[in-house]
Amino acid sequence: MKINNLNLIKKTLLHPVQIRITGAPEGFDALLLAGLAGEAPGGAGGVEDGGADILFVGRDDRRMARIAEALAFFAPSLERLEFPAWDCLPYDRVSPNGEIVSRRIDTLTRLLEKKDGARRRVILTTVSALLQRVPPRAAFAGASLGVASGGRLDLGSLIDFLLGNGYGRSETVMETGEFAVRGGIIDVFPPGQALPSRLDFFGDEVDAIRVFDPLSQRTSGKAENVIFKPVNEVLLNADAVSRFRSGFRLLFGTAAEHDPLYMAVSEGRKQMGMEHWLPLFHERLETLFDYLPQGAVVILDHQAEEARDARLELIGEYYAARTAISAGGPATADTIYNPLPPERLYLGREQWDGLLVKNPVGRLSPFAAPQGEDSIDAGGRQGRNFADVRVRPGDDVFDALGEHIAEQTKAGRRVIVAALGEGSRERLAAVMNKHGVDAIASVADWAAAERLPAATVALAVVGLERGFTSAALTVISEQDVLGERWRRPARRQVRAEDLITDAASLFEGDLVVHADHGIGRYDGLTAIEVAGAPHDCLRLLYDGGDKLFLPVENI
Repeated sequence: MKINNLNLIKKTLLHPVQIRITGAPEGFDALLLAGLAGEAPGGAGGVEDGGADILFVGRDDRRMARIAEALAFFAPSLERLEFPAWDCLPYDRVSPNGEIVSRRIDTLTRLLEKKDGARRRVILTTVSALLQRVPPRAAFAGASLGVASGGRLDLGSLIDFLLGNGYGRSETVMETGEFAVRGGIIDVFPPGQALPSRLDFFGDEVDAIRVFDPLSQRTSGKAENVIFKPVNEVLLNADAVSRFRSGFRLLFGTAAEHDPLYMAVSEGRKQMGMEHWLPLFHERLETLFDYLPQGAVVILDHQAEEARDARLELIGEYYAARTAISAGGPATADTIYNPLPPERLYLGREQWDGLLVKNPVGRLSPFAAPQGEDSIDAGGRQGRNFADVRVRPGDDVFDALGEHIAEQTKAGRRVIVAALGEGSRERLAAVMNKHGVDAIASVADWAAAERLPAATVALAVVGLERGFTSAALTVISEQDVLGERWRRPARRQVRAEDLITDAASLFEGDLVVHADHGIGRYDGLTAIEVAGAPHDCLRLLYDGGDKLFLPVENI
């Protein structure tokens, strides 16, 4: 399937230049990424490029997830690595989710491994993730441990490795980063695996490795080997604790002695939220760019730089707020928070621009524009939206859909209708049949769609909010046709940016409605001790003087 000017875009991006790639609406941008990686539908490739990796920088986690799903449909064999941002607020008291940290470390360690052949990989990340500095490559070099079935390994040495690399010991392994020991059997859930592993030891020999369901704890198959990687970006070894203590005292002086974080780390104990002082645990921090091979191509999402500016402004506001609170009066264990300067943990605008200028950069735009020296048209356009038909009395949106499909087929374009789930795909097929669209087939990926007769409509499960059209392909999304979704996907975790907006929009005395407890009055932010560490909460007042403390991340 032809992508306009694909070879020209690939040739241009062989050098450290910055170009605008127009005609790349959402959905089509995944097709373009597949083409740049030599995995374009229809075999479009062309230019020998040495297999340089591609870094896609999405506006937010939602965009990263959408493009990952679209790539899984258009180029299922393409190697994709995901590097999400922490899911907590800047300068928060809570730690990032362990599963997210594990995904980040899995991607960083895989980037350090020697790449197999000349095939390109696509690394998917977000503006927030790229802005944040990461542990240096030396922190993960040699930090992985491979275990093979039938191999020899001292069980005690394995336990020491796990404890030294951030794993937590538990009775039952349920989440990434946990391990449990029962005699000669050890259960471990390492990063990068969909399921945990169960290692059966016979003396010093690994007799068998099995994967198991963490909910039922039943094994579901065997594995030949397993790789254990660190599960935290902060490791509390002696060197890291010493560096932290020295750096903390240098920055905050005598205030360090009364800080619960300083005291906990000094004792070698984990403290909730300690990741926000990441620079103090390492000799220096690096960026995701340091992990990328030379010549990696950077593709910036539409409005990525606007998202960068908004994120940096947000970081500055939260740093200022923490600093003001620290300087505002007598400190208590609940209010002490010594924030690091933003430049220690985050890139600034100038640093962002300085890193980008070293790489080939393509900036995506969904809009068409005249082609020039710094602009190349990829040929995609936003698809037909049937909102006008839905609001006209007497018109049937599925009749209009059938007419549109006939027009696109007559113009020589293959048509794909993207449903949000299996159930909605079946309903769409039934309704389309009733309205005269007879040639329909369900497909799992683009390769299956390509094998269909040209006039057959492919029905696929792909999470596209809007469809698109190009010279040879028309994709129509379920939302284009119906507006409101028939089946809403499982609700994703609320973005940190949205939480910040919600908290900032509240004023003391405002009435709020809690999903479980009903109407209360907002009485300000406060810090309460949870698991031995202060935790930011909203204080809500109810009738009779009852109080509810709501963690900020649960807004």
